[in-house]
Amino acid sequence: MPILTTMAKQAVSCRLRGAEILQSPRWNKGTAFTAEERSQFGIRGRLPIGIDNLDQQCERAYDQYKSRDTDILKNSFLQSLKSQNWTLFYALLSRHTSEMYPIIYTPTEAEAISEYSHLFRRSEGLFLSAPYEDQMEEDFLDAVEGRELELIVVSDAEAILGIGDQGSGGIGISAAKAVIYTLAAGIDPASALAVTLDVGTNNDDLLKDELYLGYQEKRIRGEKYDRFVDKFVGLVRKHQPNCLLHFEDFGVSNANRLLNKYRDKHSVFNDDVQGTGAVTLRRARQAPASIEADPQLKDQRIVIFGAGSAGMGIARQLRDAIKIDDGLSAEEAAKRFWMVDRDGLLRKELGDKIRDEIETDFVRKEKDWEGADAGLAAVIKRVKPTVLIGTSTSHGAFSEEIVRDMSKNTDRPIIFPLSNPISKCEAEPKDLFKWSDGKALISTGSPFPPVKIPGSDKEYIVAECNNALIYPGLGRGTILSKAKFMTDKMIVAGANRLAELAPAMKDHTQALLPDFGDAASVNFEVSLAVLDQAIEEGVAKCDVPKEDRRKWAEEQLWVPRYQDYTYDPKGEA
Repeated sequence: MPILTTMAKQAVSCRLRGAEILQSPRWNKGTAFTAEERSQFGIRGRLPIGIDNLDQQCERAYDQYKSRDTDILKNSFLQSLKSQNWTLFYALLSRHTSEMYPIIYTPTEAEAISEYSHLFRRSEGLFLSAPYEDQMEEDFLDAVEGRELELIVVSDAEAILGIGDQGSGGIGISAAKAVIYTLAAGIDPASALAVTLDVGTNNDDLLKDELYLGYQEKRIRGEKYDRFVDKFVGLVRKHQPNCLLHFEDFGVSNANRLLNKYRDKHSVFNDDVQGTGAVTLRRARQAPASIEADPQLKDQRIVIFGAGSAGMGIARQLRDAIKIDDGLSAEEAAKRFWMVDRDGLLRKELGDKIRDEIETDFVRKEKDWEGADAGLAAVIKRVKPTVLIGTSTSHGAFSEEIVRDMSKNTDRPIIFPLSNPISKCEAEPKDLFKWSDGKALISTGSPFPPVKIPGSDKEYIVAECNNALIYPGLGRGTILSKAKFMTDKMIVAGANRLAELAPAMKDHTQALLPDFGDAASVNFEVSLAVLDQAIEEGVAKCDVPKEDRRKWAEEQLWVPRYQDYTYDPKGEA
């Protein structure tokens, strides 16, 4: 699918001049400033005489990128480019999306975040720190006053990308998510803000590090933590009532709790909970369809290994889809699930070992589980699941015995080892394919090469669970609609549209998800489905006639392309 483009905009006026315009990543064009612009803005002598177009700049930048020997150096180069010139940065990413995604996001960004205090060069985003709670509104307004934001991405950095508590380094994940929103959904980077809530850290390495830049105390908890977060959300609602608030990488004890607390008060979204659940929902539905079968989701027996934020988010999303599409109650839908955690199957006899944030509907109440072996292998033997999903970060948990037992009882076992990075993956696709005698339908949380299909020249394309194929579109559709909140039906509508775009729907040997190189076009389609659903449900604050929505939505996209500037002392800045 081609990258979407929009109509060229008219020349814009700018009041920055001289060094100021060259130092502004929003306005800087570098060597692409025209001769006339160089004269108007007083920068003729600040640049070499040669004038480039954006394609030439991208070619030079790509050569510089390729010259970096390691992924972390490539990440550093791209971060530097972003701080200089947004248009060039996003234009380069759009030309090399699949190649650069692992550099600007997982796994390389995780390394950059873990070294944040040692790699620090230039600040971006907004740091709200616990010792300055009383000054939070002043600090917030310093960052947003005079701006109409479409998106705020916020993290408290307790559970970053599989590497855990990273304190003030969490600004890196907020900024990275904002980048993906721009790259894949056309959010204007000037209308997005990355925020970290620096409430301390329980990472002993950071607490002992003399160079650590964050609040060097243990994390605040309980009432004090809730008051801090509530004050922040209140400021968003007060000063930016129409923006989407994206919660990212909050710890398991807070992720679902905060989402549930605010989801009926503002447009909020948690990718770890809702995005992972949405993309998994689509693959769970697509897998049977890709082999010309059409069982309803309510007919599946689903085992989820790992009952943290991701696992519970997936369970809730699948359950809600069963409620919406198949007409079951929440309690009846939940009976299709068996959640397994470190203490085995979640069952009533565990009592206080079951965390407060786990919904009781997902706790098995059958008396015959009492005192029985309730580990993963035993659950597989007894339940005979058709779907097995892993979010445990337990490497190798899906053993040969487990996969062979599962394969005895279903023609095409659906197995999704979603933990990442690869070192924490529950099983590798080549083993799953071997142990299931080539029957397994597989999707993973990390990228893997294709798997050879036994007795055939074809290869099975392993789909990577890449939330970036859906969450930017879910967010964009919510922003376009100016929805009062993001509803479950809006998420399911976006996920259904993603399903229709999967290569596996035409050829079962192909991936269960589109290639990330098509992320911009895919998310645009997702956003339209979300927009339609928001208007249909009556939660949208805007109403565009259905026949005009596609063209109207295209016109709202921010595209990395230089505009003509004119100097005006009263212009934009």
